[in-house]
Amino acid sequence: MPSVLPDGDPAPEDGGLPPSVRDGAESRRFGVYVHVPYCRVRCGYCDFNTYTATELGGTSRAEYAEQVCWELGFGAQVLRTAGLPERQVSTVFFGGGTPTLLPASDLTTMLAKIREEWGIAPGAEVTTEANPDSVDAAYLRELAAGGFTRVSFGMQSAVPHVLRTLDRTHAPERVPQVVAWAREAGLQVSVDLIHGTPGESLADWERSLDAALACEPDHISAYALIVEAGTKLAAQIRRGEVAEPDEDLHAEMYELAEARFAEAGLHWYEISNWSRTPETRSRHNLSYWTGEDWWAAGPGAHSHVGGVRWWNVKHPGAYASRVHAEVSPAHSREVLTPEARRDERVLLETRIADGLPTEVLTAGERSAIPGLIAEGLIEGKAAIGGRVIPTLRGRLLADTVVHQLLGGGTQNH
Repeated sequence: MPSVLPDGDPAPEDGGLPPSVRDGAESRRFGVYVHVPYCRVRCGYCDFNTYTATELGGTSRAEYAEQVCWELGFGAQVLRTAGLPERQVSTVFFGGGTPTLLPASDLTTMLAKIREEWGIAPGAEVTTEANPDSVDAAYLRELAAGGFTRVSFGMQSAVPHVLRTLDRTHAPERVPQVVAWAREAGLQVSVDLIHGTPGESLADWERSLDAALACEPDHISAYALIVEAGTKLAAQIRRGEVAEPDEDLHAEMYELAEARFAEAGLHWYEISNWSRTPETRSRHNLSYWTGEDWWAAGPGAHSHVGGVRWWNVKHPGAYASRVHAEVSPAHSREVLTPEARRDERVLLETRIADGLPTEVLTAGERSAIPGLIAEGLIEGKAAIGGRVIPTLRGRLLADTVVHQLLGGGTQNH
């Protein structure tokens, strides 16, 4: 029987969902996430659910696509049994780990299974993450031929000493090459950057911005480095081997990125994401920020359907055992209350350029809006028009915006 995690209830072995998931389902889009938990090396800053070859405990990567295909078929049956309407998949995202450590044929096989079970909507966005040194031109052509439309490259930096600190394995000059190959294959391109690495100067960051923009990507994600407990980087900082990230420098780097991206015609649409056009935004990630439905397959993957969230067992070996037993790989789940869903909406939609409708807020919470405008944290004109949209300063102080909004309505909850 499933065990209980501290923050969840047991997940049923048949995956059954409560009737409440049907409420409003026709108006929600449906996506699929596939987690591929394999990495060649473990980056020192990473706390994702990933495993190198020595950490797999005898689990074979060769069987992984077959295991995920079983879960996808299982998932389709769970959703049908729950009485959810038939919905084609609008976005697919393969993340990790490094999905492209698997053969391209494995990724296209899993995508074909998604197509078989649910159908893929016309114009759907189909993305995989990739390390620059994990693909070549032939690999990218095979992805495009199999139905992928977009690739997100983990560039992180263009500066060798920063890449070394992050334990990244690619050479900076590899990035423009793989971007060119992706373009030739007909794929949209996103690049991911990280700022605030210990030892990284503002000049280093500017060099990375220049290199990323020179590739003329359709989309850029730029994340502030977060030192997660239990990582190699956290231990290095604790021992004094590297310096702690500087919050003021983080802010300078963010402001520089915003300025340079805007000059290059890239516009922010979420605190850490910029796109060349509305059409090149990551629609899959937007579905997370706006509370859509998605089935997430693979070890440790988190799904959400109609206010029910569940997460799979973490280790690939445990996942394989569940699949071989033909029971749900979910470990635990939670059914969100209407209040929790509403608060999550406030938290997430105040991060995006489309903003949060003020009608979502209680009267007490709306009373915080004038103060947020006065502090320069949200756009005054937008607020008058009924939406909470953060300014540049508000993006840097996003937690403050949420705290003041939700704190303003405490007496009304």
